[in-house]
Amino acid sequence: MLYYLSLLSDWFGPLNVFQYVTFRTVGAALTSFLFSLWIGPRVIDALLRLKLGQPIRRREEVHKLADLHESKKGTPTMGGVLILFSLTLACVLWARPTNPFLWLALGSTLALGTLGFCDDYAKVRKKSSGGLSGRKKLLVQGGVAAGVAGVLMLNPQ
Repeated sequence: MLYYLSLLSDWFGPLNVFQYVTFRTVGAALTSFLFSLWIGPRVIDALLRLKLGQPIRRREEVHKLADLHESKKGTPTMGGVLILFSLTLACVLWARPTNPFLWLALGSTLALGTLGFCDDYAKVRKKSSGGLSGRKKLLVQGGVAAGVAGVLMLNPQ
């Protein structure tokens, strides 16, 4: 959206910087980073309050590793939600919205992020470290990859 400010550079010259990819890239990185710093503690507190912590495998399953991972018990999971929100905000604000590859990349990232969320949610709901089966995850990942490949083949810019 901020890209369109470059169209006003005839009236105010410094707005011309919004047409440069490098300027928008730095702006997007800073926006995403600062948003994560600002909202991150709130998201982590909410995840802790909801008791959405990482389940730890039983001692019978992993033997000695259970001792090493004991300190991770209750560590909030689903932190990828924060990353996806930050990334989406930065893309919507700083990217050129007429670029179809932006939407393809953002869509595939959100699709795979949703898969990760579903996997984490299944782990928390079952109270085990199992999550979704590997077969289901690979099927969804393959579907997303096939969709992206299909779009790229039909749009060979």
